Amino acid sequence: MMLARARLLVATAWAGSLWTVGYLAAPTLFGTLSDRVLAGTIAASLFHAEALLSIACAALLLLLLWLDKTGLLGARRTTLLLALVMLACTLVSHFGLQPEMAALRAAAGPGGVMESAAKGRFGMLHGVSSSIYLFQSLLAAWLVVKQ
Repeated sequence: MMLARARLLVATAWAGSLWTVGYLAAPTLFGTLSDRVLAGTIAASLFHAEALLSIACAALLLLLLWLDKTGLLGARRTTLLLALVMLACTLVSHFGLQPEMAALRAAAGPGGVMESAAKGRFGMLHGVSSSIYLFQSLLAAWLVVKQ
């Protein structure tokens, strides 16, 4: 019973952090700050912290699943699958897409990537990253409900 409650806590923290950073903090930065380059830099920093938190939540959830030998096998299997797919989303975005996006931002200089020749490439990477993030956010809702 205690492990199930701990899983619910971890799943809720993970989902809440995804939703807060992606759908509250980042849009607020771009809506509030007049300097879009600064807003993008801060948002990238927030998404970096979110990725690290996601990795930690995934590891903790997987550990809790491994420790729980009493839960329903099907429910644990679904939770395991959700956690692994969400972790994969984080790893692809953070270690695959984000470094390339960061390199494009750095190469763009003070005018920002949206004023550079790399605007199209950055937009495409941002779109893929946003789609993965949306997918992960929906999986997070399912993860919480499954607990």
